[in-house]
Amino acid sequence: MTLSWRFSALADRHRAMGSKLEDWSGMGTAWTYDKDIYAEHIAVRTKAGLMDVSGLKKVHLVGPHAIAVLDYITTRDMNKIYPGRSVYACMLNDRGMFTDDCIVYRTGPNSWMLVHGSGSGHEEIIRQAAGRNCAVLFDDDLHDLSLQGPVAVDFLAKHVPGIRDLNYFHHMQTTLFGAPVMISRTGYTGERGYEIFVRGQDAGMVWDRILDEGKDMGILPCCFSVLDMLRVESYLLFYPYDNSQMYPFADQPPGDSLWELGLDFTVSPGKTGFRGAEEHARLKGKERFKIFGLLVEADGPTDLGDEVYAGDKKVGVITCPSYSKLTKRSMAIARLDVDVAKQGVPLEVRGKNVKAKAIAHTITFDDPEKKKRTAKG
Repeated sequence: MTLSWRFSALADRHRAMGSKLEDWSGMGTAWTYDKDIYAEHIAVRTKAGLMDVSGLKKVHLVGPHAIAVLDYITTRDMNKIYPGRSVYACMLNDRGMFTDDCIVYRTGPNSWMLVHGSGSGHEEIIRQAAGRNCAVLFDDDLHDLSLQGPVAVDFLAKHVPGIRDLNYFHHMQTTLFGAPVMISRTGYTGERGYEIFVRGQDAGMVWDRILDEGKDMGILPCCFSVLDMLRVESYLLFYPYDNSQMYPFADQPPGDSLWELGLDFTVSPGKTGFRGAEEHARLKGKERFKIFGLLVEADGPTDLGDEVYAGDKKVGVITCPSYSKLTKRSMAIARLDVDVAKQGVPLEVRGKNVKAKAIAHTITFDDPEKKKRTAKG
């Protein structure tokens, strides 16, 4: 296992399924198992999959100044978030460039939780909370088990009263198999799904019970890499893998604008005064590239880093490939030149293992109206 400073209580379970626990964000993470990843993808799209995404960093903010800290470091208007509600937000630097994304949960009048990946979210919180009436607690005991797919609600409904009434981007404090948990109607798959936040001492029991009792419903354990297959179909970006930190510009420091990433919707209407706000506004219309989709004429996935051409001109790079055995489509997220990031533009992928025709394709590939993830009842 890669040397890590954060540990999942489920590590031995992942090893038993063949994982070598590769590092992500400081935690040994089950990137792969010794089984068919396509079966895991199909399970999430048709039944449900259970993933350990505890490598996400959980930070609690408590105190009357917590809302001011969050309002400054994120693009969302925190005054609109009530207890039991959550919101997807971005964080920018002083240049107006994306540095991290997160989900912010309001758990009480003066208590919040921010969950983020491998960006600088934790450091931003610490910096802004200094000298304010805001306690900050980094919580690695709290594990995040993500149950995603169409039968997830049917399984949870057997154990959690009111789960069918929990709306998208809402959460509830409850119990599961006798253990205290917070269940959130969120996920990273484009499906109707739930994140179960559970204490480390209970994580193994909850993991085992879901897989044991959900087996007849088709619920499978899923590795971290299956999320790449799912996120391509559902337009979900993953820092820094889709960013200039991974694909730098030759003459510029790392950093992408929300306009380039297609994340400008995360700025609450009329909001000003957050970090990088003025530069964010100034960068509109100055996009150097666009995050866009590719539909490739291939019988399998392309490769990360494959180059994209329009005629003899290089116009982009693939940041995340995917292939679905359900739809028989080869898809990808790509960084494309602005003039070719339009539906139907003919392109070609040229890589080590794949050379194929493609078209620029609007994301999302799967459920573009988001009817699955927002379904009621």
